[in-house]
Amino acid sequence: MTVAIGVLIIVAIFLVIFLSSAIRILREYERGVIFRLGRLIAQKGPGLILLIPFIDRMERVELRTVTLRIEPQEVITRDNVPARVTAVAYFRVIDPNRAIVEVEDYESATLQIAQTTLRSVLGSAELDQLLAAREQLNENLQRVIDEQTEPWGVKVTTVEIKDVEIPEQMQRILARQAEAERERRAKIINSEGEFEAAEKLAQAADVISPNPVALQLRYLQTLLEIGSNQNTTVVFPLPLELMKALSPILTGQGEQADEPEGNE
Repeated sequence: MTVAIGVLIIVAIFLVIFLSSAIRILREYERGVIFRLGRLIAQKGPGLILLIPFIDRMERVELRTVTLRIEPQEVITRDNVPARVTAVAYFRVIDPNRAIVEVEDYESATLQIAQTTLRSVLGSAELDQLLAAREQLNENLQRVIDEQTEPWGVKVTTVEIKDVEIPEQMQRILARQAEAERERRAKIINSEGEFEAAEKLAQAADVISPNPVALQLRYLQTLLEIGSNQNTTVVFPLPLELMKALSPILTGQGEQADEPEGNE
């Protein structure tokens, strides 16, 4: 009886070992690459997978998109400005067979390719492009990295530059450059406004000048606007034509006032 119980226990142990090595369950986003005596025979999954114990070996591969964080890389731009760049890449496996057979560790290999490509692509760009044209640089990075990982069955979908750090001295230079650019734009806008105002005034003068009544009404309206303000001093504008008409009279009176002094 004791011997029979011992045999049953041994059989149960071997059965558990057999089942544990023969049965695999793969999730929806997983695939299994099956090797039989070292040879690639199939790709299976998802669901229940049956293997031949001690003969078949399965490598589990995830098909979900993986977020690959690229550590800060020291980059020298084409215009010799040092920068420290951090980026992130998103990739997924589209061919599990090649991802297992063609490269030892596809995730580590993709990371190394991403780091070297980041330094190469950004090193050929100028600082202004690195700061202002990130979309184009992201596209270039994604294309170059994807071309190198394609033989491994890995698809790089997106590469994004997260942060660009430049020396403090260069930050001050860029700040002064931006301030000068803002001042230039302000002066251009101000001059354009003055030019448009001068054009409008010239058009208004062309409309009012043929009609003396309109000119007089405009003069009276100006006086009304001045009188509405609570000022202690009121300045009355006089037309140039009136000053020209009064000039001979004022000049004549001045000469008459000077004659007695000359006779004495």
